[in-house]
Amino acid sequence: MKRDVGLARFLLLAVVLSVSSATAWQIWSTREHALAEIDVGNLNLAKALNIYADGVFTQSTVLLLGLSERLEAEGRELKSLRRIQTLVRGQEQLLDQLRGLSVLDAQGDSILQSRTGESSGNSSAERAYFLHHRNSPSRDFFIGPPIKSRTSGEWGITISRRLEDPDGRFTGVVAVTLAVESFLQPFGSIDIGSGGAISLATTSGQLLVRYPYREQDVGRDISKSPNFLRHYADVASGTASFRSGLDGIPRIYAFRKSDRYPVVTTVALGQSEALRAWRRQALLTLGVVGVLLAAMAMVGRRLIINIQHRVSAEASLMATREALLKANGRLELLATQDQLTGVANRRGFDETLSLECRRAAREGAALALVLVDLDYFKRFNDTYGHLAGDKCLQAVAAELQHCANRPGDLVARYGGEELAVILPRTDLQGAKDFADRLVARIHALNISHRASPHGRLTCSAGASSFQEIHADGVEHRLIEAADRALYEAKKSGRNRSAS
Repeated sequence: MKRDVGLARFLLLAVVLSVSSATAWQIWSTREHALAEIDVGNLNLAKALNIYADGVFTQSTVLLLGLSERLEAEGRELKSLRRIQTLVRGQEQLLDQLRGLSVLDAQGDSILQSRTGESSGNSSAERAYFLHHRNSPSRDFFIGPPIKSRTSGEWGITISRRLEDPDGRFTGVVAVTLAVESFLQPFGSIDIGSGGAISLATTSGQLLVRYPYREQDVGRDISKSPNFLRHYADVASGTASFRSGLDGIPRIYAFRKSDRYPVVTTVALGQSEALRAWRRQALLTLGVVGVLLAAMAMVGRRLIINIQHRVSAEASLMATREALLKANGRLELLATQDQLTGVANRRGFDETLSLECRRAAREGAALALVLVDLDYFKRFNDTYGHLAGDKCLQAVAAELQHCANRPGDLVARYGGEELAVILPRTDLQGAKDFADRLVARIHALNISHRASPHGRLTCSAGASSFQEIHADGVEHRLIEAADRALYEAKKSGRNRSAS
């Protein structure tokens, strides 16, 4: 039963741990699957926005390429500049993102502005795109950091190209400005949740456009931020999860660099919002499994308690049974034991003699009986009192038990002052020798007996023995023979034995 309790506890614990582990793995697996789906969706959206940005930049560079070739071929005469201005205004109808075009001379002064209201005499010598082309001989297109219009206050992204004379000397810059707002409109039309963000930055870490729009983020340099260095520096595309360095919101990011231009498009979803559906499902799963485990634990606990009650009841029953067996043993002993002397009583004598007679008949062995009677014991009681008589009987019984010390020997109180000794596997001579030894030992006790002719307590003994017992009623014949021998011992003067 105790092993059953231990096994039940082990099985209950194993089931709880197994179900908990399986549930945890399933929740973790669904989370990984949800993140993988989010990453795929973000990457696809980043790719689409990257294609959109590439298209805008490509249209701008085509316009710049044509204008730079015309300026270098036709010169900068007023008539030529007006024709170019008219051409650019026509292009503005086709390219919504185009906010304006500027042509600068070698000193950074504006010699042409496509937008009315823009002064053609303003200097842009401090602008990053002008400094880049003046200091670099490259004819590649340059995407510069966002700039703010001096007149309208609007933010724009510049794409520019170096102008040269036939000898390769720097003669100025031609640049188109793309409105930041024109990028924010398509970015804002995409559902990225309240915690999402979309951004366009250069590969060198210059933030061009970011949605949701915050003016302090326009043109911010993020090239030294740990997130940019860790995730964006050396790969063309990828996904990551981190806390934004701009607003501190944890997001799931996907980014893709342009194959043509040094820009990178990033799409990010708020981590908490993106995993909301998974979290709801996980909580539901945890709730259901938790209820099942709680029910299982309650049933298991009830089962273990029942088993423990059974164990306790069985242990109590076993203890009661042992106590009952001991009590029965004591009762049985009391039923066959003389309370005064501690030796077997008449009932014990009769049962043992019958048992030994059957054993002797079965084994073909001898069985002897010695009857002992205390001489003049009635006079002893009359002289010394019954209490002294009881002590005398106890001393004689103890002496008989000391002499009958073989396994199977039995000393019994046969009646009154008469005692009997059953001696298995003992012939008549052995019984006579045992009787003589008893008589001598009782005499040697030296118990005073003034009413006896011998002056001390003595006894008479009669011995009998049968060999190869087969007939019924042999117990009575064995007793009768020992009794006759006892009578002969008494008749011959007592304090002796006969057989």
